[in-house]
Amino acid sequence: MDNREEFERKQFEEYKQKPFVNLDDSHNRSVIGDLGALTRGGWLTRIVTTLVIIGGLLALIYFK
Repeated sequence: MDNREEFERKQFEEYKQKPFVNLDDSHNRSVIGDLGALTRGGWLTRIVTTLVIIGGLLALIYFK
């Protein structure tokens, strides 16, 4: 098992024992966002994400 799968398994066990931890994590992700989810997709998702980030940075530089 790699580190990510091990972390998710431990987190799932903690969610079963303490349900409010799940609620807290959901709230934090809705406020902050889960950047790891952007990189978990396939190659097309990674390319689109990269283009959006680069486009946003270029827009910031251009309109500054």
